[in-house]
Amino acid sequence: MNKAICILTFLLACTQLAKGQEIPIADNYSIVDTVAGDLDNDSIRELVVAYNMGPNSDLEPVPRELIIYKLRNNKWVEWKKSLEALYGSLDGGMSGDPFEDMEIKNGLLLISQNGGSSWKWGFTDKYRFQNGEFYLVGYTSYDGKPCEHWREVDFNLSTGKMIVTKEYEECETEQKVYKRENETFFEKGLKITLEHRQEKKINITTPKYKHEINIAIGKE
Repeated sequence: MNKAICILTFLLACTQLAKGQEIPIADNYSIVDTVAGDLDNDSIRELVVAYNMGPNSDLEPVPRELIIYKLRNNKWVEWKKSLEALYGSLDGGMSGDPFEDMEIKNGLLLISQNGGSSWKWGFTDKYRFQNGEFYLVGYTSYDGKPCEHWREVDFNLSTGKMIVTKEYEECETEQKVYKRENETFFEKGLKITLEHRQEKKINITTPKYKHEINIAIGKE
């Protein structure tokens, strides 16, 4: 039994899932992170696994896949998966690995990623299982650089409500905010699934301050 399987088996035991149950791991795949919880309100925990699709490397980028498993007949069975929910292992720019965290909270799957150097960015996707698919229902993000500006976005895709705040900083004598912009508006009708998270490039321009909000990068 390899190290990845041992870690996963230990996790399952700790979370009182099916003890000793293993999941099949494809050749050259390795586990980045796992989280367990009830995602479809059936009182049975699902298992979410983030994989490197190849040997981990500090020099070569490795694409990633997210797979969600259900427990059926005492075995983990692949349920849903996505090649677009996770950035690659070196897509964080100077920061390297962009993966931050996964958690299941109130039936939602939350995935956080970030990157940058002096200029930093980060975002959290919130997915809910509905109508047979995992839909993006919430998106929060930040970006900016100290002594220039910081921007935060809170987008509820279920209601269409987006809140954008931006603070401008200067550091000539001390770091302080000299201007703030706050904007709330509605952008309804976006349907984005876990499987096709980055299928189309989605940029939203705010009506008042004309901020460009990048929701999805699109396939190259």
